[in-house]
Amino acid sequence: MIGWLHHQKRALTSALRTLLRQPLSSLLTALAMGVALSLPAGLYLILDNLGRLAGELPAQPEISVYLAADATAAQKATLAERLKKPDIERARFIARDQALAALATEQGLTDIAAGLPENPLPDAWVVRPRDTTRDALNRLHDELARLPGVAETQLDSAWAERLQALLALGRTGVWLLTALFAIALAAISGNAIRAQVLARRDEILVSRLIGATDRYVRRPFLYLGAVQGLLGGCAAAAVLALAGLILRDPVEHLATLYGSAWRLHPPSAPELLALFAFTTVFSWLGAWVSVTRTLRRVEAGA
Repeated sequence: MIGWLHHQKRALTSALRTLLRQPLSSLLTALAMGVALSLPAGLYLILDNLGRLAGELPAQPEISVYLAADATAAQKATLAERLKKPDIERARFIARDQALAALATEQGLTDIAAGLPENPLPDAWVVRPRDTTRDALNRLHDELARLPGVAETQLDSAWAERLQALLALGRTGVWLLTALFAIALAAISGNAIRAQVLARRDEILVSRLIGATDRYVRRPFLYLGAVQGLLGGCAAAAVLALAGLILRDPVEHLATLYGSAWRLHPPSAPELLALFAFTTVFSWLGAWVSVTRTLRRVEAGA
């Protein structure tokens, strides 16, 4: 066990020395990885923030039922009785005068509302169904729309369903981009490792002559690929932090204009760890493929 740890330490030390001997090349490789990964990681954070924003909005579906201006007392009573059935969790009546007063207060239109010759708003019910599945909501919506005295009904969950569908589509796109950029990450790491293997061709051949195994020869290059991947992850995190810093004030200003206190959420610690692990693993994988193929060519050419 001690011998194995000693070999791992020597390989890691060799990889670090290689990086320090070529600081500019190592920095450019890390930046290339970081910029490549910042796109899918940034899209993931955008979708995560949009998901948080959607979660802060009212998620319980409601049906707004607007009464016709000429609805009779009997029709209003029939509708009220229908809304007392068990499939309705809650029904709240909003009188037209109450709706106009609330609108004038919330939107600052008190003077305009006072100057209207008559109230243009209808009486309405805000209905919260007990069953919130799509089919049940559509059935109840259609049933209420057919009742006498009802002028119009509006299912308020349609926008939420569209938003969730768009978020799901975006998440699928992010995973596809992640897969593509994982291949690109492995390719970047593989090309960098291939150049290192070719540069140390004579050293590798001498090691072979004195009995070095494939595992022994590959180990420093695999550590080099893993460390490069970790540095690429750090570069991607730095790019995301810079983008978040630039966008923070404009986003807060936009939210303030809409009367919201919503703020951008930075990546969490588990998400950063996942990013570092992702870049390290795929960079190591690219290094393994590259060094294995290049070693075979070096030995064949010897």
